[in-house]
Amino acid sequence: MGFSSITSGCGCCSLGWKSSSFLVPLRSNSSTPNGVLVSPTNRFNRLRVIRPYASASSEPLLVKAARGLPVSRPPAWMMRQAGRYMAVYRKLAEKHPSFRERSETTDLIVEISLQPWEAFHPDGVIIFSDILTPLPAFGVPFDIEDVRGPVIQTPIRSEEGLKALHPINLDKVSFVGESLKILKQEVGGKAAVLGFVGAPWTIATYIVEGGTTRTYTNIKSMCHTAPHILRALLSHLTEAIAEYVVYQVKAGADCVQIFDSWGGQLPPNMWELWSKPYINEIVGIVKKRCPEIPLVLYINGNGGLLEKMKGTGVDVIGLDWTVDMADGRRRLGDDISIQGNVDPAYLFSPLSTLTDEIHRVVKCAGQKGHILNLGHGVLVGTPEEAVARFFDVARSFNFESVEEKTKVVV
Repeated sequence: MGFSSITSGCGCCSLGWKSSSFLVPLRSNSSTPNGVLVSPTNRFNRLRVIRPYASASSEPLLVKAARGLPVSRPPAWMMRQAGRYMAVYRKLAEKHPSFRERSETTDLIVEISLQPWEAFHPDGVIIFSDILTPLPAFGVPFDIEDVRGPVIQTPIRSEEGLKALHPINLDKVSFVGESLKILKQEVGGKAAVLGFVGAPWTIATYIVEGGTTRTYTNIKSMCHTAPHILRALLSHLTEAIAEYVVYQVKAGADCVQIFDSWGGQLPPNMWELWSKPYINEIVGIVKKRCPEIPLVLYINGNGGLLEKMKGTGVDVIGLDWTVDMADGRRRLGDDISIQGNVDPAYLFSPLSTLTDEIHRVVKCAGQKGHILNLGHGVLVGTPEEAVARFFDVARSFNFESVEEKTKVVV
């Protein structure tokens, strides 16, 4: 089914989309924007560029959509768009088998972050990192094991454990700031550079549980048995994460996403008590110090939390694929931007089926305030040609031609 013939599937009216060819050639990103040049310090041997805050007209498409400004088409990026589904990443990982080395070494961070940019030219280039990356910078060492994943040898579940915490030392995450500066120069304004952090509740689950968990029994029980300890931990994390967001913005991030990945594991009333206030505080601190930066909030399993998420003050709400896009837009209204929410499994479908689903999602989201994304991260084994199709379809939309057509009809 071609683009122009799709008229239903989300309960919203047909908008008469006009599209161009799927086979959009990838453009070179070799141009260097004007700015203050700083000597290179990495193996890429590229000059750093520090640019003043851009005007709205020159902002990347994704930033405009995040602000709810008119855009010519939906900007698109993917959570986990850099990673194991890409052959070039797997080849690099063979040479550098340690995830922490890959995510804590400036040269490797930049190279991996740019892999999908060079292959697909998404509208957002997210730094290759991890939500746990800043933990050692405020007193929580961790390891990543091949089978178990993240492991925190000394979980914090007592007042004694809280003594290990200290204010975040941003020098210990200098590779993050350095990488963002380089990415900003490499992308050259042709896409938004994206930073990200974990929300306090989600980070606390790792710290309290000692790693990943399926039950969350320790931290959920702390809500009732040791609330003062949990509140102290969450408050400390809030201060550290807010500083970390500001640090990323000053280093060059055009937009920052807050992942409350495990917030959806809380009943809605508990999320309001144990997650939302701390996200609110982060948003307040960041907006005071960096008022121009758009913030995105994503929660996995957020169907019961959408309206509550809107109350955090973020600019964009990310929807997972369990929420119908039309329903999500209706519940959230038109005064906030939304992101998502194609099911990552669609990337394993025939390309025509993927195309139809992208069209359905974009139609349901509307022409304003929508960032096209998946409802969760790219899955391991995803065909690269499907990822390429995803971005080609995004580039094929032309909202301006739709508006002109509407004016003629009227």
